[in-house]
Amino acid sequence: MYSLRFLRENAESVRAGVIAKGHPAESLDLVLELDRRRRGILVELEHKRHEVRSTSRSIGTVKDKSERDVLIARTRAASEALKPLEDSIAKVADELDAALLDLPNTPHETTPLGSDASGNIPVADGGHVPDFEFEPRNHVDLAENLGLIDFARSAKLSGSGFWLHFGASARLQRALSNWMLDLQTREHGYTEVYPPALVRGSALVGTGQLPKFADDQYKIASEDLWLIPTAEVPLTNIYADEIIAEETLPLKFAALTPCFRREAGAAGTDTRGLLRVHQFDKVELVRITSPETGYSELEETLEHALAPVKLLGLPYRVIELCSGDLSLASAKTYDIELWAPGTGRWLEVSSVSCFGEFQARRMNLRCRSGGKGQVRHPYTINGSGLALPRLTVAIMENFQQADGSIRLPELLGERLGQAEITTAG
Repeated sequence: MYSLRFLRENAESVRAGVIAKGHPAESLDLVLELDRRRRGILVELEHKRHEVRSTSRSIGTVKDKSERDVLIARTRAASEALKPLEDSIAKVADELDAALLDLPNTPHETTPLGSDASGNIPVADGGHVPDFEFEPRNHVDLAENLGLIDFARSAKLSGSGFWLHFGASARLQRALSNWMLDLQTREHGYTEVYPPALVRGSALVGTGQLPKFADDQYKIASEDLWLIPTAEVPLTNIYADEIIAEETLPLKFAALTPCFRREAGAAGTDTRGLLRVHQFDKVELVRITSPETGYSELEETLEHALAPVKLLGLPYRVIELCSGDLSLASAKTYDIELWAPGTGRWLEVSSVSCFGEFQARRMNLRCRSGGKGQVRHPYTINGSGLALPRLTVAIMENFQQADGSIRLPELLGERLGQAEITTAG
C-alpha cells in the first residue's frame, strides 16, 4: 500500500511496476482519479464550512432585521449544502480505500521482468537426485502400502484435501516440526511464538490476503474471525498500529502453526495425496527490519529456510520469481523447490519474500529511532521453514527403497528411534 502523495509524485514509475506485476494500469488510474475527486470535494466542503462560520459570526453584529434574516437564510442554505458534500466525500473515501487495497506492490528493481512463471529464473541448486534401479513409487502408493496415511477415511471425515497420518508417519510430522522449529530458534536466533490460529479480518488486510483473496480463506460465519492461511498473518501483525523502536530491529519470529486454505483458485489440480491440501502444519519465519537492511536480510532468511533442506540431503533448487509471478504484496520472492522422483516434478516447499514497506503501511506499523526521530515504516520479510506436506512427499519419494520401505535421513532416524519405515507401527 502506498501513500497518496507518493502515488501522485511517482505515478509513472508505479504504473510501470503495476503493469510488470500483470495488473491493469487502470487500477492506478482509478486511485489517482478518486484522489483528485476527493481533494476537489474537500476544497468545496471547506469553502462551505468557512461560509457557514463566517456568516454565523456576522449575524450577531447586524442590527437591521431584514439584513439579519438574509444572513440567517444564507447560513441555513450553506449548512444544508454541507450534508450532501459530506456524504459525497465519505463515499469517495471508501472507494479510494478499496482501490488502494487492490493496488499491488511494485517489484524491487532487482526482480526479473516477466509475465508469468515461464519468466522465473533458477538461481541455485543442491543435493543429490537419486538414480533408482527401480521405478520409483509416488508418495500415495508408498504411504498407503505401508499403512502410513489413509486418504479415503480422511475424506469420509472432512472431504477431499485432508489426511489421516498413522504411526510412523504421524511421528514423522511431529519430529520434523519440532526439529525445524528448534533449528530456527536455537541456531538462527528467531524468537518462538505460539500465536492464535484465528485472526480478525484487519490482520489479513494488513498482510494482503484481504480483500482480494477472500475466497481462498476460511471464515467463521457469525464473527469477524478467520482461520490463518499461514503464521505470517499473526506474526507480522503483532505490532500493527504501533510505533516500535528502530533499535530493536530486526525482530525475528518463528512459529509452528496449522494453516488453512480453501485453494479456491486451484480447484481440480493436484487432488491426490499431499500435494495440495486444505490443512497443514508449517514453520514460518517472519522478520521486521529497517529499510536499509531489508533486502540483505531477505537473502539471510532464504539461507535459513534452506537449512533443513540441506541437512536432510534433499535435492533442491531455488527459483527467483519474475515480476508477473509475484504475489500482490511481494516486491521480491524466492521459491524453494524439492525434487519428487515418484511424482516426477519439482514441488514448492517455501516462498521467501520481502514486501518493502507495503505490509507495514497496510497495518499502520511504524518505527522510530531514539524515541524522537522521524517516524517511518519498517520492511517485512517472511518465508516458510518449511511446510510439512510436500516436505513429507520429498522425504518419502527420495528415500524409498526397492521393497517399498523408506530409509530415513540419519537425523530423523535418531529422532524417531528407527532407521527406516517398514510399517505404520
